Amino acid sequence: MSVQTELWCSVILLVLIKLVQAQYELHGYPPGYPDPEQEQYTPPVLDPDTPRIQLRLAGDKRKHNEGRVEVYYKGEWGTVCDDDFNVHAAQVVCRELGYVEAVSWSPSSKYGKGEGPIWFDNLQCTGTEKTLAMCRSNGIGVSDCKHTEDVGVVCSDRRIPGFKFVNLLPNHVENLDIRVEDVRIRAILSTYRKRIPVTEGHVEVKDGGKWKQICDTEWTQFNSRVICGMFGFPGERRYNARVYKMFARRRKPTYWDFSVNCTGTEAHLSSCRLGHANSNGTCSEGLPVVVSCVPGRAFAPTPMTGFRKAFRQEQPLVRLRGGAIVGEGRVEVLKNGEWGTICDDKWSLLSATVVCRELGFGTAKEALSGGRLGQGMGPVHMNEVQCTGFEKSITECSFNAEILGCSHEEDAAVRCNVPAMGFQQRLRLSGGRNPYEGRVEVLMERNDSLVWGTVCSEGWGIMEAMVVCRQLGLGFASNAFQETWYWPGEVSADQVVMSGVRCSGTEMSLSHCLHHGQHLSCPRGGGRHAAGVSCSETAPDLVLNPLIVEQTTYMEDRPMFMLQCAYEENCLSSTSGQVPANTYRRLLRFSSQIHNNGQSDFRPKAGRHEWVWHECHRHYHSMEVFTTYDLFSLNGSKVAEGHKASFCLEDSECDEGIEKKYECANFGEQGITVGCWDTYRHDIDCQWIDITDIKPGDYLFQIVINPNYEVPETDYTNNITKCRCRYDGNRVWMYSCHNGGSLSAELEQTFPGLLNNQVTHR
Repeated sequence: MSVQTELWCSVILLVLIKLVQAQYELHGYPPGYPDPEQEQYTPPVLDPDTPRIQLRLAGDKRKHNEGRVEVYYKGEWGTVCDDDFNVHAAQVVCRELGYVEAVSWSPSSKYGKGEGPIWFDNLQCTGTEKTLAMCRSNGIGVSDCKHTEDVGVVCSDRRIPGFKFVNLLPNHVENLDIRVEDVRIRAILSTYRKRIPVTEGHVEVKDGGKWKQICDTEWTQFNSRVICGMFGFPGERRYNARVYKMFARRRKPTYWDFSVNCTGTEAHLSSCRLGHANSNGTCSEGLPVVVSCVPGRAFAPTPMTGFRKAFRQEQPLVRLRGGAIVGEGRVEVLKNGEWGTICDDKWSLLSATVVCRELGFGTAKEALSGGRLGQGMGPVHMNEVQCTGFEKSITECSFNAEILGCSHEEDAAVRCNVPAMGFQQRLRLSGGRNPYEGRVEVLMERNDSLVWGTVCSEGWGIMEAMVVCRQLGLGFASNAFQETWYWPGEVSADQVVMSGVRCSGTEMSLSHCLHHGQHLSCPRGGGRHAAGVSCSETAPDLVLNPLIVEQTTYMEDRPMFMLQCAYEENCLSSTSGQVPANTYRRLLRFSSQIHNNGQSDFRPKAGRHEWVWHECHRHYHSMEVFTTYDLFSLNGSKVAEGHKASFCLEDSECDEGIEKKYECANFGEQGITVGCWDTYRHDIDCQWIDITDIKPGDYLFQIVINPNYEVPETDYTNNITKCRCRYDGNRVWMYSCHNGGSLSAELEQTFPGLLNNQVTHR
C-alpha cells in the first residue's frame, strides 16, 4: 500500500513541477539572463537506398532565403519542374535547407531559367519527408518539362535551432546559406557597450543555441564589410587590436567550427562561402574576430544631445520615397535636375545594396519590384541596372538607358538594414484590440528613474501618429486620436509624461519631435484624454498630373447671377459680395487629374453620416477642403486664393486591368482606388481662382491636395503642384508646372516663397 502511495505522490509532484515551469515560461527571461539551452538539431537518418541529393536556392534572388530550387545529384546541378509542386513540397525544401518553414512558392521560372537536367517532375510530397528525394515523382531525371517551368520557393527568415549543414557530396558548393543560425556584434570595451548603436566588438555566431566567436586567422576586410552591412552600417574601419589581445588573454573564447570567405558584395554572412576550420574549437595562431563599423550620419552616436532630429538623405543623387520606415522606399535618382525612378528589370539584391550603402544604411534586406512601395510620377531614368557591388553610387552601375515598355508599375524599391537604435523599446501601444492600435505610452525619465506614461493629446495629429507608427515598425498612421477612453491602457501609466508634441513627420523617434520636455502642460490630463494611434502597413498617395493643368488653363468672364451656388460655397473672392448681380467675375479655370499612386485606397476621413449635403449644387461633400488654389506674386506674397471641397471623390478612370470601385451616384461610396484617378473638369463650379481684382503680370500658381492632412498618405511632399503663370489682361498662360519634390533643390529655389507641403508647425 505504501509503495503505491509513494508512486502516486511522485506522479503528482512531477505534474506540479511541470505546471510551475509552464507558468513561468510565458513570461520569458529577464534582460541579462543567460539564453535557455535549446534542443540540439539531429540530422535525419536516411535509408541506404534513398538517393543522396543536395539543395540550394539560386537565380535572380531578392533575399537570401528565396530563389530557384536547384538539386545536386550525380555530380551535376539541375532544377525542379513546377508540375504538381505545392506548398508541402516547398516545406520539405525549406526544412532540408535549414529553415523553419516555407512561406510561398513560385512557378514558371520566376527566379530565372536554370541550366542542366530537370531532376524532379510531378513531385508529390506530404510535407513530412526528410529530403526531397523521398517524395513521390516520375523518378529522378525523368521529366517532360522545360526550364521555363523551373520552380522557386520563399522560406521563412527563422532557421532551425542548431541546424548544421553536412557536406556529403564533393561539389564545392557556394552560397548554401544554411549554416548560420544568428549573428551579432557584441561590444567588449566599456566605451562601446554604452553607445547606441553598437558599432564595434566581437563577431559572434549562434551555433546550437550557444554564442561562439570566429577565429581571425583567415579573416579579411571583405568579411568585415559584409558584417557591418548586415547591421545597418555602410562601411568598416580599423580598430585598436592591442586592447582586444589583452581581453582575449583574460577570457578564453569558444570558437565556431567554420571559416568565412566573403567577396564583400554579399548581403548577409549566410551568403558567404563557409569552410570547415577549427574543428577542435581552438584558434592557436589567432584571436576572436573584431569588426569596427562606420555608421551613416543619421545614426552616428553622439553625447546626450541624441541623434539628428529628423532623417535627411546623405546623397543628393539618390533618395527613397513612399516607405513607412527609415531605410525603405521606392528608389529615385536625379538626372538633369529632375527626379525619376528605376525600372525593375534585372533589379537585384546586389544593386539594392549599392543604393542602401550610398544612403548611409547597410546592405539590402530586400529588393522589391512591381511598384510595391508605390509608383512615381516623373520619368523612368534607368533600366536593367547591374552593379558589381563596390560602386559608390547606383549612378555608377551599368544600365540600359532605353526604357521601352517600362511603366511606373515596374518601379524598383528597397528595404535596407538599419542600425538597431533601441527606439522601439521606448514606446508602446496599450489597450488596443490588436498590435496596430492603442493608447501611446512612452518611457521617460522622471525624478532620476524611467517611468511609463501617456502623451498629452492637445494638438495631437496625423504627423505625430506617423512618427509613432514608424518608431514601432508598424507602417503608416491610419488615425490619430485625442481621446482614448475606449482603450484601457496600463493604469500605472495614466500620468502624462510628454506634452506639447509637434512633429514634422520625418523623425525616427517621438522624442526627436518638439515637446515641452520636463515642463509639462496638459490641462485635460492623461488617462482617457491621452493620445492614441492606429497604424496600417499601407497608405494612399495622391499626386496631381501637372501637364493636365498646363494643357487646360484658360480664362472666362462669367456673370455674377450664374455664380450663386459658388458664392454660397465661398469659391469667389471677398469683393464679390459687394457687386451687382449683372457684373462679371474673371475666372482662371483649369482641370485637375488626381492620381492615387499609393498602396491602398484613398478614403475620406469623415464617415458617410458626417457628409454635408449642399442643396444648391445637389451633392455631398465628404471633405470640406480637399484642394486649395493660390496665386502668388514673384516675391511670394499671396494675391488670390481659392479652395475646393470634395464635390465627389470617385474613380473617373483607371489604369488597364484595374476596376473602378467608387462612384458617387445614388449616395455611393466615395474614394479613389489605387491605380485610378479622379478628374475635376475645368467647367465645374469652384474649379478656378477668381482673378477679377488681379493686375496683369507674372505670377506663381500653386495647388495643394489634402492640405490639412486629414487623410494619411505615404508622401505629402508630392501633394503640391507649382506653375509659372503669365496674365496680360486678355489671356493667361500656365507653364513649368511640376509636382513638389520632383525637381532638384536648385530648380525648386527658382519658385520663391512656396510651401513644400511638409509640416513644420501648426
